[in-house]
Amino acid sequence: MSAPQLVVHRDKELMAQAAAARLITKIVDGQSARGSASVVLTGGRNGNALLAALGTSTARDAIDWPRLDLWWGDERFLPEGDPERNVTQAREALLDKVPLDPARVHAMPASDGEYGNDADAAAAAYAAELAAAAGPEDHGPVPTFDVLMLGVGPDTHVASLFPELPAVRERERTVVGVHGAPKPPPTRISLTLPAIRAAREVWLLAAGEDKAKAVKITLSGAGEVQAPAAGAYGRGRTLWLLDAAAAAQLPRGLYPPASP
Repeated sequence: MSAPQLVVHRDKELMAQAAAARLITKIVDGQSARGSASVVLTGGRNGNALLAALGTSTARDAIDWPRLDLWWGDERFLPEGDPERNVTQAREALLDKVPLDPARVHAMPASDGEYGNDADAAAAAYAAELAAAAGPEDHGPVPTFDVLMLGVGPDTHVASLFPELPAVRERERTVVGVHGAPKPPPTRISLTLPAIRAAREVWLLAAGEDKAKAVKITLSGAGEVQAPAAGAYGRGRTLWLLDAAAAAQLPRGLYPPASP
């Protein structure tokens, strides 16, 4: 378990730009060291803002896009192409603008795919895809992701792991179907905490006043069942990327001065 590190930026726009620059560096470093890199994407306003900032960065061409694997931390179990699906939003923000290898873009199944409306079967299939991509060096049923990004919800949820619901308690499976989620749509697919913790680095993104209470609760020692974000950490590094509004309820001694 890696202790959380905090970076607080002046506003959400600067946070997105700085996070995009940080991600480019990590991908390039991973490709240089191992020949390829793998990243787990997150949806929501902060995840999509980061992707959009990456798409407009002049440094994006430093990435060898065909040697990048993209995965998702969770997905809304909706039909293919639905505008609410994370992969649809990611394609619009970035993926359709860069030369990725389609075989290395690992979208979670849609509700009109081969598993129909069976979210549990779709989750099991994604778990099998992760296991097939894992090598002996990964020491487990998922690849050792270079960076896994998560948005933090106002209720402290990450991916589609909501406080007190069964999915946050899962310890055996790497991917689960989520039923009865407290925010629409109620049916989702999500990585579990054991899968999240396989990443070299886990980045938690939070911007805006509506995230301040969740950030404070999570970083004040809450348990992961009550505050799922508290259970999200990387093997080597756990990084909280915040704007000043999201960090407003934290003690000033907990983080360095905001970026200019």
